[in-house]
Amino acid sequence: MRRAVAVLPLVLLASCKDEPKPVDAPKPAPFVAPTGVSDREVEPPPALAFTDVTKAAGVDFVHETGADGRKLLPETMGSGCAFFDLEGDGDPDLLLLSGAAWPDRAGSAAGAASLARLWRNDGGWKFSEVRDAPLSALSYVMSQAMGVACADTDGDGDTDLVVTGVGGYAFVRNDGGKLVVVPPKESGLAPPGWKDATGREHGPFATSAAFTDVDGDGFADLFVCHYVHWSVETDVFSTLNGKDKTYATPDVYAGESCRLWRNLGGNRFEDVTVKSGLLNDDGKSLGVAVTDLDGDRRPDFVIANDKQPNYVWCQREGGRFEECGTGTGIAYGPDGRARAGMGIDAAVVGEKDRTFFAIGNFSGEPVGLWEWRGTIFTNKSDVARIAEPTLPSLTFAVRFLDADLDGRQDLVIANGHIEPSIQEIHADIPYPQRIQFLRQLGDGTFTELRTLGPAAETPRVHRGVATADVDGDGDLDLCVTVNGGAPVLLRCDLADASKRSLRVRVEGKAPATDALGAVVVVKPPKPGAGRMIQRVTSGAGYLCDSERTLTFGLGASASPVTVEVTWPDGHSRTFEGVGPGLLRAVR
Repeated sequence: MRRAVAVLPLVLLASCKDEPKPVDAPKPAPFVAPTGVSDREVEPPPALAFTDVTKAAGVDFVHETGADGRKLLPETMGSGCAFFDLEGDGDPDLLLLSGAAWPDRAGSAAGAASLARLWRNDGGWKFSEVRDAPLSALSYVMSQAMGVACADTDGDGDTDLVVTGVGGYAFVRNDGGKLVVVPPKESGLAPPGWKDATGREHGPFATSAAFTDVDGDGFADLFVCHYVHWSVETDVFSTLNGKDKTYATPDVYAGESCRLWRNLGGNRFEDVTVKSGLLNDDGKSLGVAVTDLDGDRRPDFVIANDKQPNYVWCQREGGRFEECGTGTGIAYGPDGRARAGMGIDAAVVGEKDRTFFAIGNFSGEPVGLWEWRGTIFTNKSDVARIAEPTLPSLTFAVRFLDADLDGRQDLVIANGHIEPSIQEIHADIPYPQRIQFLRQLGDGTFTELRTLGPAAETPRVHRGVATADVDGDGDLDLCVTVNGGAPVLLRCDLADASKRSLRVRVEGKAPATDALGAVVVVKPPKPGAGRMIQRVTSGAGYLCDSERTLTFGLGASASPVTVEVTWPDGHSRTFEGVGPGLLRAVR
């Protein structure tokens, strides 16, 4: 149950003079069906809008890029965020990550306290900062924080964290709502570094991460994306106009292999990258999606690489992985060239129960939409009508969600360029860009919604997206990070959301309390109607993690449904006659 304060009307907050006034939801504009789509294929969405409640919620964070005029590569990458339940009270709390001033500058101090800040969800769209969280210790491991992944790693019921960044990554243990940054020597999370031409040693450049149980022992293992061999000392000069330095693309740097870490039974990890066959230094990885491509209940990984072919790591017998991206078709774009892959997410789209993967790419490269057909991936960007509206944008994060609760997975993408002066070279490409919402229609195609209010339309330099039902009203709210700026908390204002939404929280037996890899199938009562399928995962998108509870849209009728839950060990349960609200599926 949510705390009582979580459902107080926002108007009650106005009685306190020192608190920001509540933010009213904008009125959505009328929906216009896209050209060529009949009324049979799509119905107007319910009244849907997003409202920026960041200031009213009390979140006063501003992301620090570390920029000091040298235009160093990590300054463009942004940082992630996570919605997770710090204290186990059912309310999603918020972690925000940041960069800091570069420590090699005379008189500058690495912004230790700013690498990560934590806010507790107090209900009623009010957050309070947890100032006693010892997150300043992250600066001993990394100079810039990048990504975060969340899971109960020791089976005690608390959500633990791993934060990645430039220089390494850190394990953050949760002890009953109190966070402890565990030194790498104690956690085992000490990834190998690299040496430059002078023999100087440097730490890795770690980006997105995800937890999953690779070996089936119940403990959450860790997959971490690594990007390139970069350091302040080896930063490469790059230019667009032949004179002024611009931010370099990854082409000019050597790649780093992703790493796989086996959980040894709680709060210590072992690097099994080489043993598992995953070592590959050609990759320049920014996003990972955990999936099960062949239905053997063993997780596989689909990796978005930047200017390198995308990878598909298929798990075989004995915990060994085989790279099968090139042979299955997702490695390259339709033109046969590697794209600038950023974030990645997966969802079941359409009525054939097939998993689709969305990948964010550079401007001039549309968001990729790939359908897994059992043995190969098929590019569906054009057919699904995603290519045209996303071609001009530079997309970092992609995230599937049923925004309008009609039972179909929609797609939100976070856009923003890397070069502030880009319009001096390309007048039609802005540096700040808007978020795009693509609504899935009844025929499996998508249409862009431009009727969601000014908060969703405001151009920013967006990077990561995390989702959660922050206020317990049944729809999904967003936190979108902004490079060099304040994040935006977008409250979803969906009419009658509580009557249209089924929330499923899957719980496993310790140590697998998160039930990572569990599959939930929701079947409507009407024969022939499409069913909905979601998988419990960690770390999708770009540098972010979202709450574990799954959200299924039941549509306007909200008729009782049948819910089938299959845990990673193969055990299943069926729940009949389930209506809107929260369903706890306990192993």
